[in-house]
Amino acid sequence: MSLDAYIAGLPKAELHLHIEGSLEPELMFELARRNGVAIPFDSVEAVRAAYDFSNLQDFLDIYYAGANVLLTRRDFEDLAFAYFQRAAADNVRHAEIFFDPQTHTDRGVPFGVVVEGLIAGMNRAKTELGVTSGLILSFLRHLSEEEAFTTLEAATPWLRHFLGVGLDSSEVGHPPSKFERVFAAAGELGLKLCAHAGEEGPPAYVREALDLLHIDRMDHGNRSMEDEALIQRLAASQMTLTVCPLSNLKLCVVKDLKDHPVPEMLRRGLHVTLNSDDPAYFGGYVNENYRQLARAVGLTRDQLTLLARNSFEGSFLGDADKAARIAEVEAWAARPA
Repeated sequence: MSLDAYIAGLPKAELHLHIEGSLEPELMFELARRNGVAIPFDSVEAVRAAYDFSNLQDFLDIYYAGANVLLTRRDFEDLAFAYFQRAAADNVRHAEIFFDPQTHTDRGVPFGVVVEGLIAGMNRAKTELGVTSGLILSFLRHLSEEEAFTTLEAATPWLRHFLGVGLDSSEVGHPPSKFERVFAAAGELGLKLCAHAGEEGPPAYVREALDLLHIDRMDHGNRSMEDEALIQRLAASQMTLTVCPLSNLKLCVVKDLKDHPVPEMLRRGLHVTLNSDDPAYFGGYVNENYRQLARAVGLTRDQLTLLARNSFEGSFLGDADKAARIAEVEAWAARPA
């Protein structure tokens, strides 16, 4: 069996996916027409040509412009289900997806429209595709903590639908400490805690996420590898890192996938997973991240199996569901090479 075939059949969870970042140009144009929204591109090709980023902020500028076409419950349902169809094709069995309510409520889209549309898409995915999922409310870190508190309060009627909260958007200049109080409040509500740290921000941001936000899972975490004590701490605690190779390449976090830290992370015993982040913008869904990284750094079949196993272990599934999914990974790994 080829390595590509092995990756294709390997059961996986995806733990770092921004649902707005799965908005493909074709769907963007469809929703723009449906809702009568003007967009600054005249063709699908023009959109794809614009995806030539040099840093995180360049990407975010286009990301937020694209989100303007999302207005109705049906739009968010269509967005979610389109992602889950692609995820199912990659044998993703479970996904824990981020959404950015402030991106939409600041445009006048009611919170409930966003959440109810996404939940409808998630329910369809479970029924029609057999993919389970959970929803993580992300705060935009370039906005204030007071605005994050307002968003958390607005989420109250739908809290039962959320796994946790996250922290994303422009990292540099917006350290985790800025959101210490709102994360404490979310934790008191019983929500799991995630935060982007150590993508463009320094290792100090990783420490803040651990020590001040008390996160349950770390998104990215690449720059932890610059700090020996931090490496040892992460390995000892088995904190799950949701690493996104093609995102790192597209946003110039690494110059070449051959330089990606995943092999060293694995060698040092870190609990790494592979994810697609914003796949419509970064050139690939989960399997493409597995394939391209495997080719670039020479990942072995055993390492790929470990990454898939880690994805379920690092999920917020219950113990019985985790065990069942991990058993699927091990059954696939036991197939003849």
